[in-house]
Amino acid sequence: MRRILTVMLISMALLPSSGWAWGKQGHRLVAVLAQEQLTPQALGQVRALLAGESDPNLGAIANWADELRDSDPQRFRATSAWHYINMGEDGCVYLPKSRCADGQCIVSALTSQAALLADPSQSLATRRDALKFVVHLTGDAHQPLHAGYAHDKGGNTVQLQFNGKGTNLHRVWDSDMLYDRHLNDAAYLDVLRPLLKTTPTLPVEHRNSASMVVAACNIDLKPALYPRGAQLERSYIEQWRPVAEQQIVSASKELAEILNAILR
Repeated sequence: MRRILTVMLISMALLPSSGWAWGKQGHRLVAVLAQEQLTPQALGQVRALLAGESDPNLGAIANWADELRDSDPQRFRATSAWHYINMGEDGCVYLPKSRCADGQCIVSALTSQAALLADPSQSLATRRDALKFVVHLTGDAHQPLHAGYAHDKGGNTVQLQFNGKGTNLHRVWDSDMLYDRHLNDAAYLDVLRPLLKTTPTLPVEHRNSASMVVAACNIDLKPALYPRGAQLERSYIEQWRPVAEQQIVSASKELAEILNAILR
């Protein structure tokens, strides 16, 4: 029993310090909105790459990279560092040597997986998995606390009370603020679609994974992002949920731009 407990504790220590981004609904929203913005050519290639999946659409595979935790624990451990980067202590300046050693961070992973997706010489299985990673990691790159501070593990150690339950700052941004609307995906998409017209994308010359996480990290630097007390007030949700929702829409637009450029 002691040995089992030890193994469990070691496994927990190996998990990424920033946890999951956006929760399952948030990742689906990013993916579905992105698919709606694909060119016919890109959509056709997505469907070809996902042929054989139970649902060959981006929304259905948006959480695959997180689901590896259960379906393929070894692979999840090998890729868990791909989901985040700690940049808060560096003033949101990307320092690859210290923050992305051996390419083990979201910036490098998203770049390398996009390259695999774009390479027609790669096997179908490799490109399919690369597509799944690109979809998921683009969402992660827009969650501010996935580019946050190392000292609090992306807000995971900031304990809070919300709606009478214990939570933490990372989880609030992952899912609590979104689920607080009590909307299913279809209803939430109706809320988000109007934001597509007012949410800008990165200029082409600056569209890369580093720019995405730098932009997200700069949200972390705003003092009001960290609540003053352990009791999360309704005013916090009213202030920050629009920011989270705009980040989801921004992620969808950047993802669509990436896929439209790659899958011509």
